[in-house]
Parts: sequence; C-alpha cells; structure tokens
Amino acid sequence: MIPEAGQLYGGRYKLISRIAIGGMGEVWKEHDEVILRDVAIKILKQEFMGDPGFLERFRTEARHAAMVNHPGIADVYDYGEDSGSAYLVMELVPGDSLAKILETQKTLPAEQVLDIISQTGRALFEAHEAGLVHRDVKPGNLLITPDGEVKITDFGIARVADQVGLTATGQVMGTVQYLAPEQATGKPATPSTDIYSLGIVAYEALAGKRPFTGDSQMQIAMAQINQTPPPLPEEIDPRVANLVMSCLAKKANQRPESALALAKRAESMMSNAPRNSAATQLINQPVINDSTAVLELPTTTAPNQKPPVVWPWFALIGVLALTAISVVVAIVVTSLQPGITPSPTPTDNPSNSGTATPTPTSSANQEVVVLLSDIQGKKVTDVAASLGLMGLVVNAVAGEVVAEDDPRVMTVYAGTPLGTLKVGSAIEITYYVAGTPSPSPSPSTSTPAPTESPSAPVE
Repeated sequence: MIPEAGQLYGGRYKLISRIAIGGMGEVWKEHDEVILRDVAIKILKQEFMGDPGFLERFRTEARHAAMVNHPGIADVYDYGEDSGSAYLVMELVPGDSLAKILETQKTLPAEQVLDIISQTGRALFEAHEAGLVHRDVKPGNLLITPDGEVKITDFGIARVADQVGLTATGQVMGTVQYLAPEQATGKPATPSTDIYSLGIVAYEALAGKRPFTGDSQMQIAMAQINQTPPPLPEEIDPRVANLVMSCLAKKANQRPESALALAKRAESMMSNAPRNSAATQLINQPVINDSTAVLELPTTTAPNQKPPVVWPWFALIGVLALTAISVVVAIVVTSLQPGITPSPTPTDNPSNSGTATPTPTSSANQEVVVLLSDIQGKKVTDVAASLGLMGLVVNAVAGEVVAEDDPRVMTVYAGTPLGTLKVGSAIEITYYVAGTPSPSPSPSTSTPAPTESPSAPVE
C-alpha cells in the first residue's frame, strides 16, 4: 500500500507526517501506540518489494544498524513486513540533515566542520571496530540536532567487512558524489572508504561545493578515480585544509589510518572543547575523594524553624577547594597526554654522565619538550594530534618517497625545531609517502633527506 497519514503498520506504528524520500524508500514520523512515543519509520518503496536482493538489503540494514550502540548512530528499534511493505523503525532525531542545512547556509565555519568531523569520526570508528563499513557517508545521512550533536543514519547499503557483499559483482553502491575511488572501481569497501566520504562532506561544507562534478554519474565517478581535488578557498585555515585533503588521497593507505585518528586530529585544532574528547569526559565526571570532609546540612527543618545559614566564608572555602581540585585534575590530565615530555633540567651530578634530569615545566613558562624519539616512526596523524594537544601549530610535510608496501608509509621521520618549544609555536614534521622511490645517492647516507614529489599528498 502507498504510505499515507493515519495508516497503521505492524498493528502499532501510526504514520503522522512524511520526513523525506530517499533512494530506497520513504521516511515518516510515526507514533508507536504500544509504548506511546514518536519514532521514525522507513518504508521500502513498492517497486523494490519484488526484488529479493533489495528486500534482503533492507532486512540486513536492521541487523547492521543494531550491531553498534553509540550515541552518534541513530538507534534501530524494530523491523517488520506488513501488507506487502517492509519497514524499519528507528530513533526520531530532532533537527535537520546536514544536506538541508547546507542548502540554506551553503558553507559552515571551520570550527563547526571540525566538530562534525570529530563526532562522525568517533561514531564511524565504533562501527568499524564492529566490522561494519557504512559505505554511504553523505550530508543526507548525517542528522544534526538543535544542540549540534551528529547522528549517523541509514546503514542500508553497509556491509560487514568480512562477509560477502549482497550486491552483484562489479555493482557500485553508494552516492557517486561521495564515492571513494576504490568503490568506483568495484573494489571492497574498507573503513578508509568512509574516511574518504567524510572528507568529501567536510570539503563541501567548507567550500560550498563538492570537489568533483560532471554531466553524468560516470564522469563524476571517473573524476573520483583520476582527478586531484581543487584546493580549498584560501581563507580556510591551512591546517584544516590539510586535514580535509588528507582524507581525499586516492590511495587508502595515504589517508588517516583510522576514523578515530581523524577525529582526534580534528579535535586538536578546535578552539572549543570537543564534545567527545577524553578531557571533556573527565571534566564532566564528579570528583570523589574519600578523605575529604563533607559538611552535610539538614535537608528538613522543624516547623517554625529557619533553615541553617551558610556564611559567605564557607562559600569562599568551597571555591578555593574546587580551584585546588581543578589544578590537580589539570596536572593529571597533562601528565597523561601522549607525546608530552617534561622539560629537562641539567644537573652537575657527575654520576648522571651528562644526562639531564627531567623535571616538570612550570605552567607559567608555557613550554613543552618534543624529542625526535617522541615522533619518529609514528603515524603522521597521531603525531599531529598529539602535538596539537600540546598547544603547538603543526605543519606536516610530505618527504621521502618509499615503495607503496613499505611499512614506513605515512610515518614521521623528522621534525624541526625539536627540544624545548613555547606553546603556540610552529613545528614541522616530515613523513614518508608512497610512490616510486628515487635511487639512494650513497649507501653511507645515515639520515634520509626529504625530497619533493609532485604526486605526494599534502597532509
């Protein structure tokens, strides 16, 4: 039957109003008359009901979406088939899709785009850890609540990474404007596929247009495979532009190594506290100290008895105590940050053989120490995120070209300056890129010198 307001599905879901029409079906707001709450229902289009492949994909959507329980992924409540229709009952997310937001606003501030990358990246990482690849990350599938929270929806063409896909061999699934090169060539989707698509989303939100266009779906797909994306507008922060462009590398091994690494790097560039950062979660947790005396005030009073009065100096003591706790928490958080090394203080003790004794840097000096051992051999995205959290401005530079299967691809091998750096200063890190390496000038060379490569991705 054709969906209409007032219809009842599964004997409990009453249609209220249509929300959207997509490629596979219609999405409606409905009321669950059993548990008395409003939900969303996705009803498969009638023309697909006779196709066993599409129907199986629709059933699989329910199983896939239910695999991951994460606040950044819209919940799936139920699946059913009734009166010749198949339907999926989901969480009703308030707000609009990013697609609708971009229709009216055209572009978004870089800070908001970083927030979207951060939230989406963390949610995708949870799905990837469960073996699930979305395969259709696009603005229409990212719902933004009035509070700015991101909810990923529509895992309808997702697949479990270690299972055989449901589509025919060579059949390309996904929205071509956000399609990764490997998808366009019929190769299996991987977590890196979702990172590429998220990069296209971020590019569009910053530039107001998609990087690849064409007169046909095939032309756009070929552009995804062969063309270099145009640079983002000059007014975009170069660090943000580099982050987005790193997601659009044609080869999967040249993109950020995980959605979580991408999210962390985005968070390191945000001026406001990221929603899902470890620091935010720690701050939001109550501080409990069993050794701290607690002044308990009576919660009830006898008739005609006035409640006890707390003198202002009690409030002052409370403020000072909270300040002290905040300082302790800040010190603990700082000591746990990856890549942060205490500033060394020289000592005249000859028994140390000239080795400096590390002592914590005074917060008044606003200095951090970065050693080569802190960054060498680590993924460039991890290093950039760690240095960003230390308060440094990171410039990642593509350096020596190595073979594509070389394990050093996208790892850092040099940095400048190193040692004691002031917070807010710039540091340049150089990393290996995949390609055809040039012959080594001399076997005696101990430290590889960076070489420019026109095909190297700009990180």
